[in-house]
Amino acid sequence: MSFLNSNAWRSTTSRLIVIYGVLFAVWGLILVAVIQWETTRYLNGVIDQMLAQRMHYLAVTDAQRLPATVDAASSIDPHGIMSVGLFDSAGHALAGNVDRIPAELQLDGQVHLLNGGMPRPDRVAGTVRVRAMALKLSSGNVLLIAKDTSTIDGLGAITRRALLWGISLTVIPGLLGGFLLRRGPAQRIRELQLATAPIRQGDLTKRLPVSRRGDELDLLAGIVNTMLGEIERLMNEVKGVCDNIAHDLRTPLTRLRARLYRTQQQLQEHQPQAALVDACLVDIDAVLARFRALLRVSELEDRHRSACFGEVDLAQVLREVHEFYMPVAEDREQPFELDVQPLPPVRADAHLLFEALANLVGNAIKFTPVGGRVMLRASMDRHGPRIDILDSGPGIPADERDAVTRRFYRGDNSRTTPGSGVGLSIVSAIVRLHGFALDIGDAADGARITLYCYPVKAGEVPGTCLARTVSA
Repeated sequence: MSFLNSNAWRSTTSRLIVIYGVLFAVWGLILVAVIQWETTRYLNGVIDQMLAQRMHYLAVTDAQRLPATVDAASSIDPHGIMSVGLFDSAGHALAGNVDRIPAELQLDGQVHLLNGGMPRPDRVAGTVRVRAMALKLSSGNVLLIAKDTSTIDGLGAITRRALLWGISLTVIPGLLGGFLLRRGPAQRIRELQLATAPIRQGDLTKRLPVSRRGDELDLLAGIVNTMLGEIERLMNEVKGVCDNIAHDLRTPLTRLRARLYRTQQQLQEHQPQAALVDACLVDIDAVLARFRALLRVSELEDRHRSACFGEVDLAQVLREVHEFYMPVAEDREQPFELDVQPLPPVRADAHLLFEALANLVGNAIKFTPVGGRVMLRASMDRHGPRIDILDSGPGIPADERDAVTRRFYRGDNSRTTPGSGVGLSIVSAIVRLHGFALDIGDAADGARITLYCYPVKAGEVPGTCLARTVSA
């Protein structure tokens, strides 16, 4: 769940929201830019046409009446957006509301944009851009007409503000809507994640939840459920075949052992034949032990047994294991230490925990040389109780730690040691049944096997080697 929360904005819905938001902003900017450019071009054309008409009217006015006409033209502009001026050939003002001719304005009778504004006595210079034109008359005087672009600039500002409001009024509801849309898939994924927890622990009878929406997640869940059903069927078939083989072969092997035992009793005086029969009995016992171990693993893989779990005192189970194996360790001159710190009870099966710990301690004693050291230690870590079995034996190579929990696997260090190779398979099945975790690592001078007696986190596979750093 924490993974989902930390990666919420990496979801497909969140990415679509961001993509659509960026596309809307980009196209909004382009649209507003086009609208503003077309509007400005149109209004500039209107102003230029108006200036040209007035210039033509004033230019054909009688020279004697022109100064009075210019003054009248400037006085009938109450808002001060029109500038009209008449200047002599030396540039001195003769009439109008303009002080001087701007240096950047050409006397060609064409409209020019003056970003520096028009110098007038009634306003601060350079405050408003203007479009102006100046024409040298036949009398040598210069006629100047200009109009402020405040209307165009104001319209552009209104357009830009409208864009900002439009983006904000679209993005904010979009983010809120996206958040609400994202919550649905995120909740569904959390449900799927919780549903996969027992499947990851080996319970193939579980299925992913499917809603009535019929969306992509439901299609994916349906595909996974179909796959799980097929895997469960194949696993049950394989398990059934193995169990049937174990059952069917165990009966004739038991009869064969009984006959060999009777033959052994009759051949006591014939030593060579009796020794041969003894060897056959040993081999048959080894095969029967393997079949019993296979059936035991199959029994433990039936997860319905977990319904009978109860509160178990780990310290008591550890003391029983220590007491049970103490004589064996003493016969091998191995100091067998028990270190148990106060532990809370765990929900488990006491007999199965004893069996798992007995297997682990038995292996530690068996593979530790005579005079070596074995230690059974229980403590609390950040999440719950943990049990460490430490020994001074040869240890388990790192490349074999994932394989030793498989059935009948025997590493290079154990091929010459008696055993069936299913002890750790039984331990692994018990660990998976409880939802605990098993970790195989190195101790200071040997091997370390740690049993974490609490449910494992998402992403950790119970019953196999975990990537945890655990001090010995």
